[in-house]
Amino acid sequence: MNDSMSIISLFFHAGLIVQLIMLILLAASVLSWVLIFQRAFALKRDARDLDEFESHFWSGVDLNELYREVPTDNPQGAAHIFRSGFREFNRLLPKSRSHNAVLEGVERSMRVSVSREEERLTTHLAILAIISSSAVYVGLFGTVWGILGTFQALGGAQQVSLGTIAPAIAEALVATAMGLFAAIPANIGYNRLTHKADKLMVRMENFAEEFHAFLHRNLQNRSTGENT
Repeated sequence: MNDSMSIISLFFHAGLIVQLIMLILLAASVLSWVLIFQRAFALKRDARDLDEFESHFWSGVDLNELYREVPTDNPQGAAHIFRSGFREFNRLLPKSRSHNAVLEGVERSMRVSVSREEERLTTHLAILAIISSSAVYVGLFGTVWGILGTFQALGGAQQVSLGTIAPAIAEALVATAMGLFAAIPANIGYNRLTHKADKLMVRMENFAEEFHAFLHRNLQNRSTGENT
């Protein structure tokens, strides 16, 4: 590829609108890669923290001690679900005569925590979805606009050769190439990260169900002890 057909040369020879579209697509590509790496590391950390908390929870640790170990400032993952559920359990148990009312309150509290965790895990994934679905169309618009301008400029020319048209068409096609360059990684990253987030959410929902069942058995044992 000679200098006149290089990407940089084609960019500087393109029209203002096409240049603007290329810059937008370049920014979208950089943003998508930043989000892909940031969310990948965050989800990996969340999976590790979930493994550690579940292992600690099922090791037989005293729940009151575990509750004190969970940070009060912005807990995350299963620790957040546990803390909200156990706090509601301790708050309702002395006040309510019905164990069902206690369990319903715990379930509502944990459901809110699960919803907040889902929102946290999917942070910025919507941006990747937007880039993956729209970048190609933005690039195609730049190509169409560039080709339109090229034919308008050549409309009054007496002689038109392939050497005259080729650079102008190449300038326009760069916009579509950049759209694909931005959209493909964003689409792959979005699907992959969404799959990982969904797996973590299933695990957290399962933990909430298991913790709810654990508290239910605890209340049943208390009732049995009081009756005997």
